[in-house]
Amino acid sequence: MSSSVGPGVNMTFPFQLVLIRDTFTTAFVKNLIVVLVWLILSYINGTLVATFFRQQAFYEDPRYILFIHMVINDAIQLTVTITLFVLSYIFYKINVSFCCFFILVAVFTTRNTPVNLASMAIERYIAICEPLRHPQICTVRRTYIVIGLIWFICVAPDITDLFVTLATESLSFFHERVFCLRQNVFKDPILAYKRQVFDIIYFSCVFLTLVFTYLRILFAARALSTEKTSAQRARNTILLHGAQLAMCMLSYISPSVEIVLRLIFPDRILEIRYANYLIVYILPRFLSPIIYGVRDKKFRKYLKMYLLGSRCRVKLQTVAPG
Repeated sequence: MSSSVGPGVNMTFPFQLVLIRDTFTTAFVKNLIVVLVWLILSYINGTLVATFFRQQAFYEDPRYILFIHMVINDAIQLTVTITLFVLSYIFYKINVSFCCFFILVAVFTTRNTPVNLASMAIERYIAICEPLRHPQICTVRRTYIVIGLIWFICVAPDITDLFVTLATESLSFFHERVFCLRQNVFKDPILAYKRQVFDIIYFSCVFLTLVFTYLRILFAARALSTEKTSAQRARNTILLHGAQLAMCMLSYISPSVEIVLRLIFPDRILEIRYANYLIVYILPRFLSPIIYGVRDKKFRKYLKMYLLGSRCRVKLQTVAPG
């Protein structure tokens, strides 16, 4: 029998450590689905990254630099969460030190996504509302500085969890084995309150940024007789970013939703947890490829060229003698 409890990488941890197990067949099917989805998304993300690095034009465009940063960030986040999901079924408990590493990487990358969305929305706002100043404001150098700031403001609040744990726990604790939930390794109650405060601050700031940029672009589109198409595309892109943000926020409300669903369907606890994991962690990762890999004409053009070129190379290798 295998553990039915999902990975404890979300910030508020809806999963409780209870000894409920799936049958082997059910556990196998669940893990197979998750791994197949990971393989599909990894291929999509890998194709996007390869397309980006094969075209010099993308290196000099802050918009695409921020986009590919989010793709890589989401790929890391997805890989870590799925690794923990599979490990929870295979080993159930893992070493505390490894768990700390997995949890922190998952938390950092989860926090990065909404802040990166805010940065991309601001870049679109400057491009539409301040087009003459855009080349001076949004330079490649400043874009990489912004990415560094994104990581700093996302890492700084949560790395303190590790420092507090190192100060309050004995070294032997880090050699123990636990079920890998955040509250099982970072156990100080104060840390939970601190996380809630930062969650509210982060998402409030990102939400206000998206609303502000959307409204400004909307007003700009009405005022300008030209570039209305570009403004409309930028507005739609920010709306999609808003949808991404809403999906990111699911990780904060999912504990309460799960409790309600468990009260309504007490005999479907395992299915509720699994559906919660798929909706909160897997589904949002499909949006980034759609926003830029499909909707963006420039990126779509080079993506098609890359895919066609790859197919041609495979055919040549297939028909080549010897």
